[in-house]
Amino acid sequence: MQSFIAKDDTTGEDLEVRRIAVNALGQHAGTVVVMDPMTGRVYSVVNQEWALRRGFKPCSTIKLVTGVAGLAENAIPTVDTVGDGYRIDLTSALAHSDNPFFQQVGTKIGSEKMVEYARQLGLGEKTGLNVPFEFPGRLPEVKPGLIERRIFSHADGFQVTPLQLGTLVSAMANGGRLLQPQIPPSAKETAKMAPKVRRKLDITSEVWQRMVPGMVGAVNYGSGRKAYDPTQTVAGKTGTCIGDGGWVGLFTSYAPLANPRLAVVVITQGTDARRHFPAAVAGEIYRGLNHRFGTAINLQVASTLDDEEKEVADAEEAAEQTADSMATETPETSAATPAVTPATTKAPANTTDKPAAQEQRNPVKRVLMPLEKKPEAQKTTPPTTGPATTNPGANNEQQRPRRIQP
Repeated sequence: MQSFIAKDDTTGEDLEVRRIAVNALGQHAGTVVVMDPMTGRVYSVVNQEWALRRGFKPCSTIKLVTGVAGLAENAIPTVDTVGDGYRIDLTSALAHSDNPFFQQVGTKIGSEKMVEYARQLGLGEKTGLNVPFEFPGRLPEVKPGLIERRIFSHADGFQVTPLQLGTLVSAMANGGRLLQPQIPPSAKETAKMAPKVRRKLDITSEVWQRMVPGMVGAVNYGSGRKAYDPTQTVAGKTGTCIGDGGWVGLFTSYAPLANPRLAVVVITQGTDARRHFPAAVAGEIYRGLNHRFGTAINLQVASTLDDEEKEVADAEEAAEQTADSMATETPETSAATPAVTPATTKAPANTTDKPAAQEQRNPVKRVLMPLEKKPEAQKTTPPTTGPATTNPGANNEQQRPRRIQP
């Protein structure tokens, strides 16, 4: 793997971004793409052989396409409830990567529509990056009248490159502009680069907005929580499945939510693909570059168990999940207290006229679980009724009956 990375052409790359990305990946078998979601500038591509010239099964990251297509085609109702014998909303389904939810949404829109939206989002075609050879990816062959449910949840038949996932998630971050990624020929040419829009997606802003809570939830309390950055809000989606060469792990994301400046995609193979290692790599990159690209936002978040990629739970994975659950199932106050602290020190302007419940209003309450305030410690001040007791022994005499000799 290091031999591939050593052959990378770093001309025009941001060397600080590359150094942090290389260190985050370490000796693991994988590839990393870091780009600007608003302009399309590629800051760094680690392991360019894998990132540009190989295709990977996108696994559960395809649920971003299914979600966008389902919302655009009105296959997901406004109340976001769908499921096989149970109720679940889009936010939870994205956060915990629920397979039945997206399979049922997919059957409503159909395989042909699914492939149509995938192509519109840039899958199955070259991104246009100025490199000698770029793999265009692959879309599944659709047979009329036949619906294969796994293409909507497990991405059967798809192959993507990390750069394609980077442009896809960038379009979600910038409001629907599918950009052509660019690497400046030199550092001096960086300032002269202008964004190149391949096409403006015919998808409403409401669709992009409704996808956000589930992607933020994936990082805050769901399958991608290893990418969590306490200083900024990261939106992302994980994926884990068995591809052509064994296990594949993916994480595609952008941050900060309020002002997107980075899109980070990580793909790994083999044993490194499991246990959401790609999300951990992306999290280290975001935290390492926070001083340059971060936008501090304090959000109250809660932690819950991860139920993504149920098929990964074999014997070895079960042991890992047991360890993760033990870490996750610590008392809720210990996990949530750092996020709650700023809210308790910053009081609203009119605290006398309005009840404290007003503080719990949140524009993304589907993602950010309200945390109940801790009960105040009971004060030990002496009672105000009655005269103060001057003789401590008197109280003991009242509580303990005096023994009377017969």
